Amino acid sequence: MRKVLAISLALSLLYVPLLQAVPSANNYSLRGALPQDQYQDQGNYVLYSPEQLENLLAPIALYPDPLLAQVLPAATFPDQIDEAARYVRSYGQNGIDDQPWDVSVKAVAHYPSVLYMMADRIDWTSAVGQAYVYQSTDVMSAVQRLRAMARAQGNLVTGPQIEVVEEGGFIQIWPANPQYIYVPVYDPGIVYFSRPFWGVAIGFGIGFIIGAWLNNDCDWHRHRIYYTGWQGGGWIARCRPHVRITNVYVNNRYTNVIVNRRVVDRHVNFYNVNRYNNVHRNVNFDNHDRSGRVPRPDSRVNNQIINRNIPNNTRVDDFRGRSSRPAPPAERPVQPSRVERPTPPAERPVPPGRVEQPTPPAERPAQPSRPERPAAPPQQRFPQPPAAQPQPEQPAPHTFGRGEGNFPPREASQRGQASRATPPSPPKQPAPGRTSRPSQPAPSPSKQPAPSRPSGPLSGRPR
Repeated sequence: MRKVLAISLALSLLYVPLLQAVPSANNYSLRGALPQDQYQDQGNYVLYSPEQLENLLAPIALYPDPLLAQVLPAATFPDQIDEAARYVRSYGQNGIDDQPWDVSVKAVAHYPSVLYMMADRIDWTSAVGQAYVYQSTDVMSAVQRLRAMARAQGNLVTGPQIEVVEEGGFIQIWPANPQYIYVPVYDPGIVYFSRPFWGVAIGFGIGFIIGAWLNNDCDWHRHRIYYTGWQGGGWIARCRPHVRITNVYVNNRYTNVIVNRRVVDRHVNFYNVNRYNNVHRNVNFDNHDRSGRVPRPDSRVNNQIINRNIPNNTRVDDFRGRSSRPAPPAERPVQPSRVERPTPPAERPVPPGRVEQPTPPAERPAQPSRPERPAAPPQQRFPQPPAAQPQPEQPAPHTFGRGEGNFPPREASQRGQASRATPPSPPKQPAPGRTSRPSQPAPSPSKQPAPSRPSGPLSGRPR
């Protein structure tokens, strides 16, 4: 009997530590499954107010739940978002699954419009990541408030692209198509406050394929994001037959959703974040500036793309309309000064030994250059008109034939006698049809009256 009591006592003593160890393990696994316990290990982090969270989350609050469940964890990896955007811009979506990024970043990389938006607004992305790490419950609550505002205005309704489901006082947004998911496009300044007079407040672009990378979903009752493993009802059961499951995204190692706590150490230019004030216009983020002052509008943005593509050099400033532009016109007058350099050689020959050498070359080019230039054109120009004299030879078929000047003596008129009396005259007269010739023979009959010769045959000669 004593042995039994002793054994039972020993077993009880061993069981007590085990009972103490089990809760600690369960608590650890719970903390790992949830995004992160908020309000713990905040350090220098400053909590966002509900109004600030609504301003931050207004651009993505109406995203479908599967996509929103990937955007929030991916926002805690702003450096990977920037790298993924550069990769997709250069190589497309091929090879995304092989990149060493977080699984949430890989999922967002399959939707370029969302990825580029997060990369181009890197300060906003970092602020959202900080809020999700340390205020996950507040973030999920802010999303529900924004959805309720859009729902109350009649802008958030079920359609061909999305299905709006209200369950347990929470508004869920599911993909309406089992194969494609659509990213909503809207203006936060309108969709949460009024309904447009024409058109719709929420638009949609092209549909993106629903793949195995959408392995997370929103648990609105517990205000968290959890790993589904593509097991469950609702939109998961509807889309599951059309998805090819791979171990790249469906794996037990993703059971605990991982976030990057170090995002709180990242510097954020809250001047850029102040632009997101469409919900509460009088609310800003100045209290989150660690330096205690509001950044100036011209402060440098902590964007790796800008820092890499625009290095620190002075050439960039030459094209910004600064005072460096008038420098080029100042250099232009230097050119005429260089043209006047031939004058100094005339001054150099001032010494006696050098005067004799430069003078002859200076005179030689002056003399031959002047006569040669005017002499060349007359020699070439004057011979050109005589070259055109053979024109009278071209019109061989004249009205009188080739022997137009060889008329018989009987038919020759007074004009013919004058032409015969002067034999060199025919070659000098290239054009017998000119009007100047009849004026020349007019005085000839007065000087040599010859009425005795017959004029009858001449009268019939064509003139």
